[in-house]
Amino acid sequence: MATTPAFKTTRDSEVFLSMLMQPSHSNFGGKIHGGYILSLMDQIAFACASKHSGTYCVTASVDTVNFRNPIEIGELVTMKASINYVGRSSMVVGIRVESENIQSGFVKHCNSSYFTMVAKDEAGDTALVPGLVLATESDVNRFLKSVRRLEAKQQNRKIQESLHPLSPTSLALLEGYNIRLNLTDQHE
Repeated sequence: MATTPAFKTTRDSEVFLSMLMQPSHSNFGGKIHGGYILSLMDQIAFACASKHSGTYCVTASVDTVNFRNPIEIGELVTMKASINYVGRSSMVVGIRVESENIQSGFVKHCNSSYFTMVAKDEAGDTALVPGLVLATESDVNRFLKSVRRLEAKQQNRKIQESLHPLSPTSLALLEGYNIRLNLTDQHE
């Protein structure tokens, strides 16, 4: 059995996927269904993380998927995935989705997202992953952005845990929203 290297570059685990969008992939509006694109993104995240870790990986979370531009039937969708960050057993896979009109050659950025993947061993326990070699300015930038996103998530989690939903501070946050507060049952 081959030993896992202590460090790998982002290039070692990059994955590219290109697919022609078919009518069967469309939603009721005639555009490619977002759920279909998310499914492909999850698959490429798995492939990239597994390639880096050398193990089976599972999706732990998906950070912000903003659909910037619709994808049309007949366009060629290309997804590019790379490892942006590694922890002990987790990895953040950055994915960029572009679509190309194959007749005109026009390419548009459709979305980007970050999948946190966790490496698993044969027993289903978390497994250690190789470190990441940051070889370019872009590698450093993507790693730092991942660190900032992780710190922001931890900070937000602490804030959410510290605020009781019915505290004056929490209720003040509701002002200005299109809601009617009608608390009749205080039990959960």
